[in-house]
Amino acid sequence: MDRLSGLDASFLYLETPSQLMHVCGVIVLDPSTMPEPYTFDRLQAAIDERVHDVPEFTRKIRAVPLGLDHPVWVWDQNFDIERHVHRLAVPSPGGYRELMDLCAHLASLPLDRSRPLWEMWVIEGYRTEEGDERVVVFAKMHHATVDGVSGANLLSHLCSIEPEAPPLVPDPSLRHPRDPGKGELLGRAVAGTATRPLALAKMLKPSAELVTKTIGRARQGTAMAAPFSAPRTSFNGTITGHRSIAIVDLPLGDIREVKQATGATVNDVVLTVAGGALRAYLEERDELPETSLLATVPVSVRDSSKRSSGANKISALFTKLGTDVEDPVERLAMLAERNRHAKEHHNAISADALQDWAEFAAPRTFGLAVRTYANLRLAEKHPVVHNLVISNVPGPPIPLYFVGARIDVLCPLGPVFHGAGLNITVMSNDGKVHVGVIACRESMPDTDALARHFPAELERLKDAVAGR
Repeated sequence: MDRLSGLDASFLYLETPSQLMHVCGVIVLDPSTMPEPYTFDRLQAAIDERVHDVPEFTRKIRAVPLGLDHPVWVWDQNFDIERHVHRLAVPSPGGYRELMDLCAHLASLPLDRSRPLWEMWVIEGYRTEEGDERVVVFAKMHHATVDGVSGANLLSHLCSIEPEAPPLVPDPSLRHPRDPGKGELLGRAVAGTATRPLALAKMLKPSAELVTKTIGRARQGTAMAAPFSAPRTSFNGTITGHRSIAIVDLPLGDIREVKQATGATVNDVVLTVAGGALRAYLEERDELPETSLLATVPVSVRDSSKRSSGANKISALFTKLGTDVEDPVERLAMLAERNRHAKEHHNAISADALQDWAEFAAPRTFGLAVRTYANLRLAEKHPVVHNLVISNVPGPPIPLYFVGARIDVLCPLGPVFHGAGLNITVMSNDGKVHVGVIACRESMPDTDALARHFPAELERLKDAVAGR
């Protein structure tokens, strides 16, 4: 029996029909590299062969009686690949716009909690701008199961660096979680509840010390940006369950060129380009705030975490994107300095702080609070916590093959939240940086209007750096 960590379970409690907590991926495949000619049946069977012994793909959640503790993972003894890998065709004429509309619709559908929390939609009939026919896999997996790094690791069961590579042999130490009886679940829950006051007491002192140190950093001007200090925009309010999606590619070589010329990091350059794209998008709509937009940037703590269990090993930092700065080089310099302070501040916080506090998220209370927050539209009545989430997921520098088909695009998409109805996720792969933009459709109906600014802003930054 595997109990969900508090952080993993929190993503279940945060979910409502409008605030969906799955992560998605748009994977564009060239089927011509497959060892055998593509058919849906072959692809589905190959996926089944690669996942049926992997616990993350074959486990489902089971609630604890009376909601006394976080749910547990149990093996789905009725696992059936046909319930998880589906077939669709992109509507005519089968171009980019039709593909994005279809993916947005699929992203708007919740996962079935009675089954393992993932699914893939194999989309046929897509044609690129060059007229090449491609197969697209739109993948969904609940955030309770993966974070950015663990999600990329799970892809290794489906991807390889050679078209004809055999499937990975599952780790024999990874067993399917057993299904416990109600008595055992209840007993464990009662025992865990009894020890929580002691755990809370242990956390109070270091948390108080952290607050004191943060105040000191703020006085010195070396603290990360503070939440609740973001300006309000059209995508900062109560969201619906409808989504809009756009994807775009950037040349990784250009980003590295700017990095080498300025001494900044790749992440600094990516955030600078994102800030410029958001500035241009808001200017076009006469919505540009006088103060900078504030982004939440998830940070993996997998290497420093002391916890051995849990799928999500993440923390987060806040950073201002310099949308109030017109000059891209000045914005990059400002972001590089702010990010350095934010990282130093973040490193002073325990890697497990977020996971430790999440253990106290009560299933019933937490879920009720989220629904009440949405129903009362409280996101529109208090200061904006943050404007959006931006994630940067490192990927392989070499070509990848998904069950033998070469990956042309590997673009992840994160969840959006009440109060922050926009998520931008970037992932590098084989010399390109894939940018995925997902938003609440009512808040940002045309995500392409934002995505199209990314290549232009990178070119603008590159030219400005070269001219100095």
